[in-house]
Amino acid sequence: MKITKEQVGNIIWIVAILLILFTPVGFHVRVWANKAMAAIVSPSTVEESERSVLEDYTWNWVDLEGKPANLQSKKGKVILINVWATWCPPCVAELPGFATLYADYKDKVEFAFVANDDQEKVLTFLEKKGYDLPVYFQVSATPKALESGSIPVTYIIDKKGDLVVDKTGAANWNSDKVRNLLDQLLAQ
Repeated sequence: MKITKEQVGNIIWIVAILLILFTPVGFHVRVWANKAMAAIVSPSTVEESERSVLEDYTWNWVDLEGKPANLQSKKGKVILINVWATWCPPCVAELPGFATLYADYKDKVEFAFVANDDQEKVLTFLEKKGYDLPVYFQVSATPKALESGSIPVTYIIDKKGDLVVDKTGAANWNSDKVRNLLDQLLAQ
């Protein structure tokens, strides 16, 4: 039986797809693809008439050093919450933008990067990448208004508790649009 050029081409495509899906090389390819997509996707705000209000701020965490923290302490301020994991390509793809945004807004906006991952893996990942972000691990249930079945998910909450942004998937969090939104919310 002779193999045709078409069959060889199909075999090459199948091998390439398997490499992308099931090897560490594939993880990096997916991160790169998500970075490319995130660069063109800027999160949109929830229409004012459709915004839900965060009434339950009961969400307890521990930080990277094991110290207790919680969402309640951030109430009345502009808050950005990102739920992520080191094994999630879209999560990893959007972290550079978050790192830059955090560096510029850390004294004005309350940030919480809630990791759905093993604490040691997260610490190793952050050190390797050089990220200095306020990362937490949840120790209580997520408030109903912030529950999501997917990651990454990011919320921006205004001082009154309105969910202004509710974005699932990677996005460019260091965009002018996000910065302008944060500036507007801070001015309120």
